[in-house]
Amino acid sequence: MSATEARTIVSTEPESFAWTVLTRRNPAIVDQVRDAHPYPPEIRRRLEQLREQITGTVRPLPDGSAGKSRWDRWGKEMYGQRWLDVPFLWAESYFYHLLLDAVGYFGPGAWRGIDPFTRKQAELEDPALETELSAAPEQSDRSSPQRTTALIHAALWGNRADLGFRLSGSPLAGQDAPGRILDDQTTAVVDHLHTHSAGTLTLIADNAGRELIPDLFLIDHLLGLHPALITELHLKPRPYYVSDATTADLLATLERLARIPGTARATATRLGTALTTGRLRVRTHEFYCAPLSYHHLPGDLRDELARADTVILKGDLNYRRLVGDCHWPATTSFSALTQYSPARVIALRTLKSDVAVGIDAHLLAKLEDTEPDWRTSGSHGVVQMTTS
Repeated sequence: MSATEARTIVSTEPESFAWTVLTRRNPAIVDQVRDAHPYPPEIRRRLEQLREQITGTVRPLPDGSAGKSRWDRWGKEMYGQRWLDVPFLWAESYFYHLLLDAVGYFGPGAWRGIDPFTRKQAELEDPALETELSAAPEQSDRSSPQRTTALIHAALWGNRADLGFRLSGSPLAGQDAPGRILDDQTTAVVDHLHTHSAGTLTLIADNAGRELIPDLFLIDHLLGLHPALITELHLKPRPYYVSDATTADLLATLERLARIPGTARATATRLGTALTTGRLRVRTHEFYCAPLSYHHLPGDLRDELARADTVILKGDLNYRRLVGDCHWPATTSFSALTQYSPARVIALRTLKSDVAVGIDAHLLAKLEDTEPDWRTSGSHGVVQMTTS
């Protein structure tokens, strides 16, 4: 089964999730970025121009712009169309590239390399975070399946901290309460992780801030569970989708954890050692900022993932890219859609967009009847694993 067998998601339907992102969330993000920094007049002018541009037709990058040759290749069929008419995944990705370009991220100039999404740092400095983590007990029994289960679920629901999701105006009341796992393969996942005692495990991260913390706790747990295990943490090569994690975000998170006594500090210390000894390796790739699904993995990244025994894939965007950003029937088999993957995949995803697969038919009927926004509310999640 391939991503060509279902209709690609576009943004033409008024009040649909994709339409809301392009017409409401993205302009709000432009405003938030503009107001968060003392940008000079020329950058503020470019942001205003971007805000106007995204309500019209897709235009090529100006000559000399960063990434122009790649985007001209990816966008040759998109240029000249309305933003609402091109594939939603492509439109979102191009928007974020244009936003970075507008704020001078690619340089030259004083704003080169400056992350425009400052709210990630604000999350780390939230006093409530220190209170929560200071109270976390150190777990002496790393072989406990219950401990692994708890960390898997913490990594799953941490995905609700997505800052871009907050800007959409989606309801977040009770966001810290456990949600409902619609396709729950946790038992199989935990059994697999406990029997995985050698080789390499890769975690493809999603968001920074509060979400990256449980990801790091999970990595620390697995390194302690299997002394021979090597882990690779794949991050974005630059800021992307408001809150996506970069290497700078990883370092900031470890530094923050090191300032919180108890479990957080101990975890940061162990992970710092793992980084210096090579048991934890940080990776990135330009493809992680591409407007393409994982069906189009470049050869070098495909080879790298193929060397991993297991890939843990986090978050909504990674999930959309994994299965294809399409209107799949929600009962479609997750494993069938991911057979092309070069490695076994464990997906931890909070549902925050229209894509949904692997849902039981009876549960689906109930959801459609009682919760019309179940796909996008952030109240539900999946823990899924490929069968081979």
